[in-house]
Amino acid sequence: MPESSRKFWLLLNANRWLVAAGIAGGVFLALAIIGHLHPTGTPALFSQADPIETLFQGLLTSIITGVTLVLTLSQLVLSQEQGPVGDQRERMEGAMAFRKDVEDVIEEPVSPAQPSAFLRSLVKLTKRHTDALQDAIADIDDDNLNDQVAAFTENVKRNADAVQSNLEGSQFGEFDVVFSALNYNYSWKLYAARRIRAENKDVLTEEAHHAFDELINALELFGPAREHFKTLYFQWALIDLSRTMLYASIPALLTAVAGVVYLEPALFPETVFGVRTLVVVVSAGVAVSLLPFAFLLSYILRIVTVTKRTLSIGPFILRETDRSRDLDWGEPEAKSGESEGSATRVGNADVGRSLGPSGVLVAEIESITSSNSNPGGSSSTAIRISGYHRMSYPLTR
Repeated sequence: MPESSRKFWLLLNANRWLVAAGIAGGVFLALAIIGHLHPTGTPALFSQADPIETLFQGLLTSIITGVTLVLTLSQLVLSQEQGPVGDQRERMEGAMAFRKDVEDVIEEPVSPAQPSAFLRSLVKLTKRHTDALQDAIADIDDDNLNDQVAAFTENVKRNADAVQSNLEGSQFGEFDVVFSALNYNYSWKLYAARRIRAENKDVLTEEAHHAFDELINALELFGPAREHFKTLYFQWALIDLSRTMLYASIPALLTAVAGVVYLEPALFPETVFGVRTLVVVVSAGVAVSLLPFAFLLSYILRIVTVTKRTLSIGPFILRETDRSRDLDWGEPEAKSGESEGSATRVGNADVGRSLGPSGVLVAEIESITSSNSNPGGSSSTAIRISGYHRMSYPLTR
């Protein structure tokens, strides 16, 4: 994962119970600090009205309503797995057909049953096909093609080795399987393989064309497999969330009821480490009452993060971090109001150089106004990207 390791440890890797405990602990500390530093003072604050009873009454209502609503929605999502025998048979036939396709390409009589082993077999397959691709283009005398394929295959092998290592011994239900699948950026690999093949189709031999086709077919199988296991994990996580919220709702309800019925400010005149005991008790009661929602937040953070990172299927790159820096065709996404490169004017030619994040020249754009422009103000623009190809299109001013 290219983004902040601490951020992704919190959103994805961290134990959901620890995240929920951290959220509840943060609520407790925040309320304790605010109560201790409040200028009115705890005795005067709680003697003016009955805020404690009102607070826990609201929490009691929220717990009952919120837990019931979340459990209902979870069961609604899970109920989609139920259906008549005809629907179940179609699902079974689809799953078996996909497994048969995988068995054909991995050249095994039976594909692995465990999700981690199944994904690992597909990753091994792509690595094997990259070796075949290198062998297929070894005799082609084209420096451009050789450089592109060398960078591409090196990236695929390095990523495949890391993912295979992470998948080794992983059990479904643990997030490690989905996390490892996320780390295999097959979308960029699929796009890169198709583009290299298209740009060099005139120099590729029949053997090289076949090697590219085999690699692309293997990458195309990884996408549906990852999406299938991701969906199964989401259902697994929703079941865990429902069960955990039920467990957490029991102490939360007891605490809220005790706060309404039994909690009296006069029972806690002492202080603990300089903080009035009443502030500590109320803060702890609120934190325990919010435990179901802390668990809900911790699970939803992981689910929405995974969903955001896997919105597309196939060779669509939605995020810059999905791109491999080993192969850069000079396609940085322009941002409004930003200019990362420089532009100069030479005669009637506007030359712009776009710099990538590492400061390396990745694209050069020339806009040359024709001296014989038509009355509509059309001119031609030529784009040369990293010296690999050239294309022209009309530019209307």
